[in-house]
Amino acid sequence: MREDYQPFDIGDQFTIVPPDIGARETKRHHLIMERGAFGSGEHETTRSCIELLEQLPNLDQRKILDLGSGTGILTIAALFLNPDSRASCVDIDPIAVDSCQNNCRLNHINQRVQHLCGTLDQIDENNYDLILANIYGDILLNIADDLSKKARPGSYILLSGILWEYNFEVKKTYQDLGCTLVKSRLMDEFCTLLLKKQ
Repeated sequence: MREDYQPFDIGDQFTIVPPDIGARETKRHHLIMERGAFGSGEHETTRSCIELLEQLPNLDQRKILDLGSGTGILTIAALFLNPDSRASCVDIDPIAVDSCQNNCRLNHINQRVQHLCGTLDQIDENNYDLILANIYGDILLNIADDLSKKARPGSYILLSGILWEYNFEVKKTYQDLGCTLVKSRLMDEFCTLLLKKQ
């Protein structure tokens, strides 16, 4: 069955490509994404996160946590940008986990990703170098303390899916937990926050 979208670019380095369309000759990374309910890259929060990921310094053997991973698009982009890194993808929806696993296989990075159907409190590891969470603002508030504890000092925390009315409260909550605001982006309905754990 043909996917129902055409390739499109995100940021300076990525092109989102459906599985049934061959890669174009380009210097961009091709993210092969099956169409799904959990995001193929069109949403403004996904675009914003990928654009900010491109601006982060690349580190060897970075350990990444993607909470509410959905299709896995943010993890895949982060692993393309950091080829020696590994990721943990966590989502409460088993269909999303299956979608993430499939997209990781399509992009040949599944061996670098651990998948979990569950919640943040089921993750034993700490000291992540990069945390991604493109989920609702009220959830980001509820898990702020636990999520910030998963980040090592000096790491980046990229939060999105935050409706405008939650922007100030989410920002202040994470700052009170020892994070410094690096960048705040306001979009049509949502905002994205890039923070650094001190």
